[in-house]
Amino acid sequence: MTRVVGGSESRRTSGFPAELTSFVGRRDEAADVRRLLSAGRLLTLTGPGGVGKTRLAGHVAGQVARAFPDGVWLVPLAALSDEAFVPHAVNDALGVRNETVRPPLEILVDHLRERRLLIVLDNCEHLLRSCAVLAQAVLAATEGVRILATSRHRLGLAGEQLFEVPPLPAPAPEELSPSTGSSAVESFPALRLFADRAAAVVPGFTVGEANQQAVARLCRRLDGLPLAIELAAVRVRALGVDQLVERLDDRYQLLTCGSPTSAPRHRTLRSAVDWSHELCTPQEQLVWAWLSVFVGGFDLAAAEAVCAGKDAGTGERIDPCAVLDAVAGLVDKSVLVREEHAGQVRYRLLVSLRDYGLEKLHGLGEATDTRRRHRDHFARLGAEYEQAWFGPDQAEITERIRIDQDNFRAALDFCLTTPGEAQHGLRLAAGLWFHWVAGGIWGEGRHWMDGALRAGARPDAGLTRAMWAGALTSLVHSRSAAVLAGLDQVRTAAAADGEPPVPAPPPVPAGALAPGRARASTAFVVLTRVELACTLVSRGRAAEAIPLCAEAVALCEAHGEQWARSWALRTLALAHWSAGQYDRAAEHARACLRLPYTVRQHQSLARTLDLLAAAEALAGDAERAGVLRGAVDRIWHDIGGNPMDTLQPGGPRTAEHPARHTPGDPAYTLAHRRGGRLTPEQAVAYALGEPCEGAAAVVRTCAAATVCEGAAPAGSTAGAAPAASADPGPDPVPLTRRELQVAALVAQGRTNKQIADHLVIARRTAEGHVERILVKLGFHNRSQVAAWFSARAGS
Repeated sequence: MTRVVGGSESRRTSGFPAELTSFVGRRDEAADVRRLLSAGRLLTLTGPGGVGKTRLAGHVAGQVARAFPDGVWLVPLAALSDEAFVPHAVNDALGVRNETVRPPLEILVDHLRERRLLIVLDNCEHLLRSCAVLAQAVLAATEGVRILATSRHRLGLAGEQLFEVPPLPAPAPEELSPSTGSSAVESFPALRLFADRAAAVVPGFTVGEANQQAVARLCRRLDGLPLAIELAAVRVRALGVDQLVERLDDRYQLLTCGSPTSAPRHRTLRSAVDWSHELCTPQEQLVWAWLSVFVGGFDLAAAEAVCAGKDAGTGERIDPCAVLDAVAGLVDKSVLVREEHAGQVRYRLLVSLRDYGLEKLHGLGEATDTRRRHRDHFARLGAEYEQAWFGPDQAEITERIRIDQDNFRAALDFCLTTPGEAQHGLRLAAGLWFHWVAGGIWGEGRHWMDGALRAGARPDAGLTRAMWAGALTSLVHSRSAAVLAGLDQVRTAAAADGEPPVPAPPPVPAGALAPGRARASTAFVVLTRVELACTLVSRGRAAEAIPLCAEAVALCEAHGEQWARSWALRTLALAHWSAGQYDRAAEHARACLRLPYTVRQHQSLARTLDLLAAAEALAGDAERAGVLRGAVDRIWHDIGGNPMDTLQPGGPRTAEHPARHTPGDPAYTLAHRRGGRLTPEQAVAYALGEPCEGAAAVVRTCAAATVCEGAAPAGSTAGAAPAASADPGPDPVPLTRRELQVAALVAQGRTNKQIADHLVIARRTAEGHVERILVKLGFHNRSQVAAWFSARAGS
């Protein structure tokens, strides 16, 4: 099987937030980080809070993205408190799905073995042990993976390089004069940062001859810490720069009262945050503390749920309007960051400011009560989502849970670590069964449920329902895969006499077909029918399975539901396939592909394309079957590997044999390779026979692919461009097969655009291949590559 890695669509930065403010300075630091990253595989950016480690890492990630064909991925860790969740967080960031009981770190390592990518582990300081274990396991098992970490402390691994992020330089008094004028701002990043952020709140603000000494003094007082400078710049709206410096001098007289073991810059940031806190109203200060229980962001409704109705210590109650006023005030003071997700406004506390708020919350003695209100809010949301899941809002619910995933984890962590709360944790984790199952992250759900049981929770009906859903979906997956692979031999009804009887399905609830009458239990009625139908198919009773699936599909259609419908349609297609009705099987598989859910969830997409490929194979269309199977293998490779690979060791699926032998294996192999170049969207368009940019071009390039991959259709000769299709010599070289193909085309004098057209890849992908060839061979220009390749070809 050809494993396709990289490609233009995968060269990207993923998970990095959009930069809402300009990136100031750090040109030399960014260059140093890039150099260290190219020289080693593990680099940790260290420094105090507020110095800009995360911002620098994100900036460098964007600069080096082209060097990593499989992407640059941000893994934010600040929201995690359980070290066991570090590998889960990395898998989630990379889109790796674990539907098995295998450890998440093992799944991750398998996914990364053949990849070339950069992982950015952000805010590791409170999870050092787990981050170190993960980094060591990944780097030991891979060659093309590099890790860039940000932490206040080193990870402590052999081979780890360290780069201490310095503060922004601010000029000394003697470095400024009336003649420097605006040039001082360009020369000193601290001044430029202050000017930039101050101009955002006071349009037209500039640093010039009249105020440059005061701004420079303020930046020096703040030790050049970007976060401290940004907090101070907000005050320009109410105070002049001279007043800011005067008040800041008064504040800094208190520094000597701080811990003598605290580093000066830590005390500087603390003092700057203290000052911002004191300038908040009493209500804003309280809301700041209460909001610190959120992780990863929150919306106004969540803020009101945690803060509204709380006794402020004066006998007064804080109503929702007062919460809104406090949130708006904290946004104005740059304590809260305002963001938008899909048109919805959300808020976020920076890590340092959240830590400060938590400290104040503990000082108030309200940490447990506030976290409990936080838990209650997300428990209510989870229950509402479960009730609404079997209906038309699945896509919206899925996205809401994804956005609030860190908060759901924080709520579960509170339940598992607080005495007397384990039962609430079990109820919340079990109620999210649809999220764990439909999202392909059953392993995380089991982690929380098992943890709740260990913490003293008693098994209940919710746990039974969740475990049943997880076991049932796994059973359907494995049974379907076994039938397609031919390993679960289809038996006649007579041969099944000694087997347990297949039970009758539960009755459809009264009124269940009426729109708007759905309940959470309806999903289980549908899944039961799907499982029974799959069992019947495996016992050679496909004709009995078909009406069960049709009934399940009708239930789903009545409520606009897609997730369970995709299961029912796939099983219906499997039943027709097993009965030899390949055209009907393909028809239902394509109906499944038309569901937006199937396209969004790549596990579902892979399984549906797999079934369609089997139907096409036995219907006699070998080329389409090969292309679809290539697309399937590409999807499984991209999301962590097929969880059912153990069912098909060492060879093609039985259903593929007719396709492989009709035109000959080389043609099938070629079609499989072409399918492996399709993106998921292109694969769906190809399967449905619909136009899609790029898909037709990939599929039309049989002759080009024959030349480039060295495979020829049966009955043909591959002699058009042999130099571009094979390793030009027997000696080992540091180039991959694809890079050798590119080198051959360079030797033919082709430009990057011509190479891209010939190989049916993006021009930037071709450029990246050429750049890596030059680096690997130690050459400086293309003519050297051409001479090297020609010499090897002639040897």
